[in-house]
Amino acid sequence: MRAATQLPRYLTLAYGLLIAYACLHPFTGWRPSGLPVFDFLDAPWPKYYKVEDIVLNVLGFLPFGFVIAAAWPVRWPRLAVIGLSTLAGAALSLSLESAQTFLPTRVASNVDLGANAIGALLGAIAGVSLGRRLFDTRGWLQQWHQQRVLEGHIGDVGVVLLALWLLAQLSPETLLFAAGDVRGLFDLPRPLPFSPERFMRLETATVATSLLAVGLVARSTLQRFSMTVFVLILLGLGARTLAATSFHVPGRPLLWLTPGAIGGLAIGLPALTLALMLPRLLRHTLAAVALLAGTVLVNLTPHNPYLSFNHTLINQGHFLHFSGVTHLVASLWPFLALGYLSALNLLRSGGR
Repeated sequence: MRAATQLPRYLTLAYGLLIAYACLHPFTGWRPSGLPVFDFLDAPWPKYYKVEDIVLNVLGFLPFGFVIAAAWPVRWPRLAVIGLSTLAGAALSLSLESAQTFLPTRVASNVDLGANAIGALLGAIAGVSLGRRLFDTRGWLQQWHQQRVLEGHIGDVGVVLLALWLLAQLSPETLLFAAGDVRGLFDLPRPLPFSPERFMRLETATVATSLLAVGLVARSTLQRFSMTVFVLILLGLGARTLAATSFHVPGRPLLWLTPGAIGGLAIGLPALTLALMLPRLLRHTLAAVALLAGTVLVNLTPHNPYLSFNHTLINQGHFLHFSGVTHLVASLWPFLALGYLSALNLLRSGGR
């Protein structure tokens, strides 16, 4: 007997890939250091190391231990699940720390390895009780999943896709709900010069189309219409507020509430409400168009020189790596969503 849903496995895979990206970011300058790969394992305690670094390493691997513990077969003993989950987290950390020896901008650390393993252990302890109850047939999440989300793997993948969208909202430096900005990935120039009027128009259009796109993609993962679509939008706004509060000194919780964002919400919310009433095929087509339009708009939007950021936190250590993850997810999300819609349409057409 296995877990009632494959969602924990998909979450484990997605979170593991995000950890790997954060640990190896920015993926440049690979070269041998001249030292043995595992030389860092018996290194002495580092002279300059902050308690916050240990805490962040523990917290970073805690969700991994939680979801992987919930992903093992439910008949397995709890102690075995805790041990295997901790071992998996430690193995992942060891692999990434070893790979960091080839990156001149990263430092492999046995302290990081130990903190990551502790995080996986704590997450696994919580996962064998809370996680299994959360994902089994009697858990509230599984009840919601069965009543609302599409059946099978396609529904689980859709939930992961929406979770990635929420993660992307934890970046306070991007336009509200904007996704698909690939200029940073390919070092492309900004095609349009800045002017306040042009920027506000493009921001309004970007927010409106992005809101419409994510709302329709969320609807495509559901069996029928529910307020889950609008709850997701509220959670996205909450994530942006949390990011603006946490990553700026002093905190600026309503940094995202610009005139362009207000205009985009005012246009996008009524448009989404009407679009949700359309037949499925039209909804999917409109979602694809909105995803493409939002991607084009965000890549046309010029940099706003009047939007000042305090980079005291966001450009340091773990916050910089976390920012790299959120930017990557935001850049790739529209393309992942388009692939999801295509797979969903193929499955639907094949089921006729």
